[in-house]
Amino acid sequence: MPQEVATAGSMPPPRDGVNPSRVRVRPGEPGTVLAFLQARFLHATDWPERLQQQAVLNAAGQPVQAATPCPAGTLLWYWRRPAEPEPRVPFEVVVLHQCARLVVVNKPPFLAVTPSGRHLQETVLVRLQQQLGLRDLSPLHRVDRDTAGVLAFSADPASRAAYQALWRERQVHKVYEAVVLWRDHLRFPFTARHRLEEPRGDGAAFHQMQVVPGEPNAETLVELLQGPAALDPATVPGAAPGQPLALLRLTPVTGRKHQLRAQLAALGLPIVGDRVYPVLQPEGPDDFARPLQLLARHLAFRDPVDGSARAFESALRLGRLGFQAAAPDASLHTASP
Repeated sequence: MPQEVATAGSMPPPRDGVNPSRVRVRPGEPGTVLAFLQARFLHATDWPERLQQQAVLNAAGQPVQAATPCPAGTLLWYWRRPAEPEPRVPFEVVVLHQCARLVVVNKPPFLAVTPSGRHLQETVLVRLQQQLGLRDLSPLHRVDRDTAGVLAFSADPASRAAYQALWRERQVHKVYEAVVLWRDHLRFPFTARHRLEEPRGDGAAFHQMQVVPGEPNAETLVELLQGPAALDPATVPGAAPGQPLALLRLTPVTGRKHQLRAQLAALGLPIVGDRVYPVLQPEGPDDFARPLQLLARHLAFRDPVDGSARAFESALRLGRLGFQAAAPDASLHTASP
């Protein structure tokens, strides 16, 4: 995609799908651009190369040189780069629906929604911006990097707030499916209610939400779709041979971080392939043949702009995600605004 040019005073456009970051010079810091960047970002050694590539801009959106003076208060724009090449996730983002206001996709597992941390290029947002050429895409809701399924984006800044309000006001019907370790002590269906909080204190597992006493703030309807008699563990990547499993339908009422994963683990029903719950596993390379067995199956709402009923369904199936080859974009559906 050709690079756009920033207008004076505005945020520069994305490059390779990544939005720019900005940094401001503080009093006492080195007085030229290269010296300042090398002192501020000690881990990055490629600033001379970036400056030659005109990948550092001033507040007016103009490229700066290594020797350009940068007194205190100077604002610079730059684009983050991964510390090392990102392994490509071998699954494709499949567009389910595209119109002037919305883009809805089948998100594969292992692909983050937006650039963050060590995931910059291998994200749904970057892939879609490169594939569709839409700079103004913005996700309307969260889906964990490990989770597959339906994901919706706003494509139109003018109508974005109306769609964001649907999620904020719980006007969106969401259904998930999960393959879990079977336990005999529960009777289905039931509603799981827990209080989930971010970890606190030294030694807390940073990535794990914690179930704590108190007023519930997470609520999910849990239904049994298939019990161990109908679900062969040999068809589920990551399941141990002979391990009794169950396929559950999950309808969250609330939308807490890691809600489904944390609640199921607390119930003694951990999701197959979960490296965070109930026990946080050491970081390591992704095993693309053993994805988390959690799928965002269904998403539905009343369109706040034209009043139409919107419903989107994932064609993915749990138990086969780990063996699924990259899917062609055959399900692209284009609709009028």
